[in-house]
Amino acid sequence: MQESKSVGVVTPQYVQIDKPLQLKSGLSLESYHLVYETYGQLNAAHSNAILICHALSGNHHVAGVYAGNEKSVGWWDNMVGPGKPIDTDRFFVIGVNNLGGCHGSTGPASIDPRTGKQYGASFPVVTVEDWVEAQAQLAEHLGIEQFSAIVGGSLGGMQAMQWTLDYPEKVRHALVIAAAPKLTAQNIAFNDVARQAIMTDQEFYGGNFYAYDTLPRRGLRLARMLGHITYLSDDSMAAKFGRSLRKGELSFGFDVEFEIESYLRYQGDKFADLFDANSYLLMTKALDYFDPAAAYGGDLSAAFRAAKANFLVVSFTSDWRFSPQRSQEIVKALLDNELSVSYAEISSSHGHDSFLMEPSCYHQLVRAYMDNITI
Repeated sequence: MQESKSVGVVTPQYVQIDKPLQLKSGLSLESYHLVYETYGQLNAAHSNAILICHALSGNHHVAGVYAGNEKSVGWWDNMVGPGKPIDTDRFFVIGVNNLGGCHGSTGPASIDPRTGKQYGASFPVVTVEDWVEAQAQLAEHLGIEQFSAIVGGSLGGMQAMQWTLDYPEKVRHALVIAAAPKLTAQNIAFNDVARQAIMTDQEFYGGNFYAYDTLPRRGLRLARMLGHITYLSDDSMAAKFGRSLRKGELSFGFDVEFEIESYLRYQGDKFADLFDANSYLLMTKALDYFDPAAAYGGDLSAAFRAAKANFLVVSFTSDWRFSPQRSQEIVKALLDNELSVSYAEISSSHGHDSFLMEPSCYHQLVRAYMDNITI
């Protein structure tokens, strides 16, 4: 087996799309730009391209580091690189920041060319279908007519599925990891509580906080703390924090006492400094709206009739946000259409975040699947 290495120093790239994007909401963007990164080399036949779709708080920076910042490691650097499961010595890998994001692609903090001011609350709601269409425009820009594979975890896995429905001829393989065919009522509820935390922050100003030179920091911090709890498992929190006290004894007050409280507040504070509140609202709404079976009377098997790709579907035992049962729903719908499907339920204590980790057998499984893709 080849030794795994980093892709090294990487540089974001930008593309301006001047073709209007008709959104599912009925609104449109006359033009927009996307920020993306690439790793590896596109072969002469343009047949070795892989698209990585990011989850709620992800972005285009999948692997490698930025010059002069050794801590700026890509969010899936353990998965993508030379000799890694998604091997950049074989594949040309693309990571893109979705529309509505806050890491360089057109989003709420961008300037609306119609007004000369930041979009703010006027930025339209975007869906997984809209992201797929924008990603297809990026593929056209790069001269890619068909992807060897489209890969994503969580919300990224939903995008991978949508690609196989909207562009069945353009996807040979889809890797759907820790995903679901739609959100449960409980998951929608979690998202709404997070949005309410942001929208009721007095510094939110109806989404136009940019004009007031402020941030709804408290709301975004609470939203992230809530979300982070759902990404972990009870076992992982017990193993890492238990009921450990920061000072070894109770203080009989309401400040931070338990280590888990300290950890969550740290995660919330860090996130509030890095992410845009309006983007968080948009990303959670895209999660809520994803439901390919809705147009088929709730029949997921009927929704997948258009798909032609081969699939790898992966779930994790401790993921209670997108449980293995949800992945099994996807597998059944694919098998009902006699598609080629590989399925694995990986034992892991890391909860939903398992797809970002390296639990036993997970990376070996992805490596084995990717190694069998011909280019």
